[in-house]
Amino acid sequence: MIKVDNITLTPGESEKHLPDKVCRKLHIRQDQLLSLWILRRSVDARKGRPVRVLYSLACEVKGESRHKGAVPYRPFVYRAPESGTKELSHPPVIVGAGPCGLFAAWLLAKQGYRPILLERGKCVEERQKALTAFWETGVFDPYGSASFGEGGAGTFSDGKLYTSVKDPSGRGREILRIFVSLGAPEEILYDSAPHLGTDVLFRILQEMRKQLLAMGAEIRFSTHMTELVIRNKRLSAVKTKEGAEIPCEVLVLSIGHSARDTFVMLKEAGLPMEQKPFAMGFRVEHPQALIDQIQYREAAGLLPPASYHLSHTTKAGRGVYSFCMCPGGYVINAASEEQSITVNGMSYSGRGSQTANSAIIVQVSPTDYDAEKPYKGHPALKGISLQRRLEHKAWELGNDAIPQQLFGDYKQNKESTAYGAFSSRHKGAAAFSNLRGLLLPEMEDAFLEGMADFGKKLPGFDRADAVLSGIEARTSSPVRILRNERLETEPAGIYPAGEGAGYAGGIVSAAMDGMRTAEEIIRTYERPKEND
Repeated sequence: MIKVDNITLTPGESEKHLPDKVCRKLHIRQDQLLSLWILRRSVDARKGRPVRVLYSLACEVKGESRHKGAVPYRPFVYRAPESGTKELSHPPVIVGAGPCGLFAAWLLAKQGYRPILLERGKCVEERQKALTAFWETGVFDPYGSASFGEGGAGTFSDGKLYTSVKDPSGRGREILRIFVSLGAPEEILYDSAPHLGTDVLFRILQEMRKQLLAMGAEIRFSTHMTELVIRNKRLSAVKTKEGAEIPCEVLVLSIGHSARDTFVMLKEAGLPMEQKPFAMGFRVEHPQALIDQIQYREAAGLLPPASYHLSHTTKAGRGVYSFCMCPGGYVINAASEEQSITVNGMSYSGRGSQTANSAIIVQVSPTDYDAEKPYKGHPALKGISLQRRLEHKAWELGNDAIPQQLFGDYKQNKESTAYGAFSSRHKGAAAFSNLRGLLLPEMEDAFLEGMADFGKKLPGFDRADAVLSGIEARTSSPVRILRNERLETEPAGIYPAGEGAGYAGGIVSAAMDGMRTAEEIIRTYERPKEND
C-alpha cells in the first residue's frame, strides 16, 4: 500500500477523475490500480496562483514498491490499553455528557467497565425542544440550555471536528471513525476542516446513546451532582440534587466550562484549582458571499462556504483572534443562567444561512481579573465572576435580548437603529444597543485595533455594517483543576478532564482528553465484578 500526495482538481471538477490523475502520476495503467481512497482533502487558495483542491490518497497498486513519487502507507489502528489489576468495587461514574464524558464513557463501556453517566441537563430531544422554546418565546430552562444537556455546548454549534492537539496515539482519528460508525459522513475522515452541523450531531447523539446502553453503560439525565463523599482522603461516593448517593471509587469530572456552581462545590471540597487565561469578545457577522469572494476569488460559488482564521497582537501585547468561525451560520443566545446573555455560533450541515459569523475575541489574563472588586470568593474562581458580571451587563443592554450593533456605530460610540446591506441571522430575540463599555477598556482598545488589522488582511472585514453581537464569553474555561501525571487530582479517585477542567478546547480535543482519561482508568483498575 502506498501514499500519493499532491493530486489536484480544479474547483467543481469531479472526484471521479482522481484515479486517472493517480495513474498518470505513477505511470501505470488503470488495471494496475487495485484500490484508492482519500486520506486528506483541502483547498489551496493561496494568493498568486489558481485555486485548487488538493488530495493525498492511499492506493493499492500492482508492483507498488517500484513507483517513484509514492511512499509506503500503513493505516494506524487505535488500541485500548490492557486492564489493570487494582480492584474496582463499583462502576466508574462520569459527570457530564459532553464530548469528553461521552467518549470516556464509550471507551470504558466498550472495555466492560459499565460506567454510570450523570448529566444535569436533558437528552438531546428534550433539550432541543426547550432551547427552541427559549429562542422563540424567551422562556428559559437552565437544564435545557445551549450549555447543559446531552452532547454538551458543542451540540448547538458548527460541530467542528478538527484540533491543533498533537495526536501520536491516534485518538483523534478513532474519534472520527466512531462518528462515522454512528452516522456521520465519511468526508470527516479526510477533510482538512471537517464539521458536522447541529442537525447531524442531533442524530449521532441519539445513536451514540443507544449503543452506549447496549454496551452496558447507564445514563441518567436530569441528574445533578452536588456533593462528593470523601473518606480517608479518597472518594467513596457522589450525591445528587435529586437525593441519590452513588458509591464509586473513580469519578471523571467532565463538567464543561459553564458548571459554575459545581466549580464552587469542588473548591469547597478541597480540589486544587488555579486561574487560567481565556478570551472574550463579540460575534461578528458578514455576508457569506463576501468571505467566499475574498478567500476563493474566481472560484467563489464552486466550493463550499469559505472560512477564515485571523490573529493579531496589539501594540500593548494583547492577542486578538477569530474563534469558532461558522460559515453559513447563525448567532445564538447561549445563556445558561437567568438574567444573563452569552452568544455562540451555530451552523446546520448545509451551512446555508447566507451569513458568516465568527467570535472576534481578546485575550483575558488573570491580571484582568483584578477588575472584580470587591470579590469575596476564592481567587481561582475570579474569572467566572468576571464572565458573570459582563454577561449580566449584556442582558441589561439588550433588555433580555441579544444586544447588537453595527461596527461603524461601535467605532462612533452610538447606538445602532437598523441593519445595513444585510441582516443578522440569529436564534433568539435581538435588539439594537451600544456595546461600547461592555468589554473592559483595555479589551475594547484591543478589539478595535484587531478589527482594523483584519480589514487589511481581508478587505471589507471591518465594513461599517458588519454586525456585532455580545457577549462571547464562554470560549474556554477560566479555571483549571490541577491533576498529576496519572490525570488524577486530590482527593484520590477523581479525574478532572476536558474543557471545563482546563485541558481541552473544542469537540475533538475534549473527546481526546476523555479517551485519555478512560485509558488511564483502564490501565489502573480491573473491570468491576458483575453484581450478584
